[in-house]
Formats: sequence, structure tokens, C-alpha cells
Amino acid sequence: MLFSTEPRGAAMSAAAVEMIARLVGFATVSRDSNLTLIEFVRDYLAEQGIESRLVHNGNATKANLYATIGPMVAGGVVLSGHTDVVPVDGQPWDSDPFVLTEKDGRLYGRGAADMKSFYAVALALVPEMLERGLARPIHLALSYDEEIGCLGAPDMIARLAAELPQPRAVIVGEPTDMRVVTAHKGITGLETVVTGHEAHSSQTHRGVSAVMTAARLITFLDEMARENAAGAPSESPFEPPYTTIHVGTVQGGTATNIISRECRFGWDVRCIPEQRSRDFVDRFERYCREEVLPDMQAIAPAASIATSVLSDVPGLRPEPDGEAEALVRQLTGYNASDVVSYAAEAGQFQQAGFSTVLCGPGSIDQAHQPNEYIELSQVQACVAFMRRLMDLQAS
Repeated sequence: MLFSTEPRGAAMSAAAVEMIARLVGFATVSRDSNLTLIEFVRDYLAEQGIESRLVHNGNATKANLYATIGPMVAGGVVLSGHTDVVPVDGQPWDSDPFVLTEKDGRLYGRGAADMKSFYAVALALVPEMLERGLARPIHLALSYDEEIGCLGAPDMIARLAAELPQPRAVIVGEPTDMRVVTAHKGITGLETVVTGHEAHSSQTHRGVSAVMTAARLITFLDEMARENAAGAPSESPFEPPYTTIHVGTVQGGTATNIISRECRFGWDVRCIPEQRSRDFVDRFERYCREEVLPDMQAIAPAASIATSVLSDVPGLRPEPDGEAEALVRQLTGYNASDVVSYAAEAGQFQQAGFSTVLCGPGSIDQAHQPNEYIELSQVQACVAFMRRLMDLQAS
């Protein structure tokens, strides 16, 4: 027994922890398939008479899943979560990241905080939902590839919009310490490929270094980022309170004595709601076109700079008199509202016309870290939250 609470509450908390353990046990790193987890959830729901619908990616190696508990009527609540997790490669874990480990009131494992515990609690409560009976439905929506740009959710959201009676609200269960979050930044992920011209490194005048050109471009991105920091809106509630621009990966060159032919770097723009990532991308491309390419092509006419948008996730904006915010305030008793700087599928749901907020167990401070964990108290709080939602939907 994990908790010294009343028997019913203790049993449900134990069932929730058991479900978290099952889900953490699926190593659904974004670069790999998530089908083992999706098929487990599908079969678990089928055993209880609940039909799941799967929305696969193009080559059927990954899938979203959505399912409805209760009658197919309006006024439902969508509980959304992503099934993928970030890699553990090179991280100094003290335990197996894909075996849930309890220690000192915490549950350790990849995805325990971000964000398998949220929908694990919902799944553990399904038998109780069926036993109580719901007058209005609770919909489950599980997506793939959130961690690499919310790539899976849009196809599923389109299906939900077309097939479900109008839900009252969407709750995205990202780790917010069970607080109400009404806004998040958007994110645009990009890759820039610089193609130069190879030559011996003793003859720099005959070559175009892709690596050194990329450094020049990265410096320009850094200058834009610094401008944003210096001009941060004083009223912005985000941390940091400005649009960030960040380069995360760089690959290029063959050897130190060869002027490099190719260099590529990955970068992102995380926008506050008042700004558009497209404006920063346009400014960057104008700099490439007007300031950098002429120098390159004066030596090698075939030299080029190409930037591709890999993902583009809209931000979540506060909704005046939002139905989702009102609902989650009622369920949590939390009267304030917060914002977060990470992106999630909440903005995609909102863009499709769903009233949406974020609220889930655990802290983003533990996400993506070695020894990622969630406090057992947060699991209990999520169980209580789901039970209050169930009571509301049953009344």
C-alpha cells in the first residue's frame, strides 16, 4: 500500500501508480514507435467495452488514439496528453528510466512528470467512471510526437472536431502542479543548411566556408535574441518575458584543413503572443539574401543558404470568459491563472475552436532531466481532480 488514506482512496491511488508504471515501461522516445503503448491503451479500454479510434502517421509506425467514456452528447471534456518522451541517452540516471521507481515520496521514471501520469490517472479511473455512469462524456486524446513539434495532434484534432458533439473544454495535462495555465508560447522549429565551396584551407580566398558562414548566421540570430531580451514587454507574464531564439544543434565540415562545403544547424523561435515567429524568420532570410549570399556567390555562384520550417505550433492565448478556465477553476479551487514558456498541443486545440487550458500533475522543472520524477502527492491531487470531474460529468 502506497498511501495511508481511506481504503477507497488508497486503492485508487495504488491503481493509478500501477498504471503510471505500465505506461512508463513503454520506452516511447519520439524517434521510435509509440504503438506498444497505444495498443496497450486500446486493449485496456476494449476490455471495458470502450472503442478506441486510431489516427496513424503516414507510414503507420505511430498513432494517436481517442476514445469516449459515456454518451456521445455535447458538453464533454477532452483530456489530452502526449505519449512520446524525450531521450535518456547520456543522462546519469540512478535507476532504470523505463522502470518506475518509488523513493521518498516520489515516483522516478522517464515520462513520470512529462506527462504520462496525467492520463494514467484517467485510465485508472475508467472502471469507476463506468460504474458511476456519466451524463456527459469524458474523451481521451493521446498524441504522438509532441516533443518534436506537436506533429501528431493536428490530424487527431481535425477528427475530433468533425466527429465529436461539441465538447465543453479541453484539458491538456502538461505538468503544471495542478495549477490553471491559460497561455503558453508558440514554437517554430527550423533547420538552416549552408552550402559553400570546398578548397584547401591554405587558400581561403578560393573557397566558401559553410561552417564560418553558419557562424555568421548564428551570430545574427543571437543578436536578434538579445534585442528581444532588451526590449521585453514590461507587462509580459512569461518567464523569460520575451520571444526567445535559440540554436540547439550544429553539424558541419570534414577536416580542419578543408574549407567546409556544408553546415546545418537547428534552431527555434518561441514567441510571446504579441509577436509572430514568421517576422523573425523573414528578417533572418532577408539578412541571408541581402548581406551574406552576395559574398558567398561572388566566389562560388552555386553557394546557397536554405531554411526549412520543421514544425510550427501556435501559442495558447487566454480566453475571456473561457469555458475551460472556468471549469478547471471549479475543479481545482485555484483562483489565479499562470502562463508557461513551453509549447504544447493546447494552442492547436484552441486554433481548431476548442476552449482549452493546461492543468496536470507534476512540475515542468523535472521534465527532460535525469532522474525525472513526480511527487506522490501530485498523483493524489490528480486522482481527486479526476474524481471531481467525474462527479460533475455524472450530475
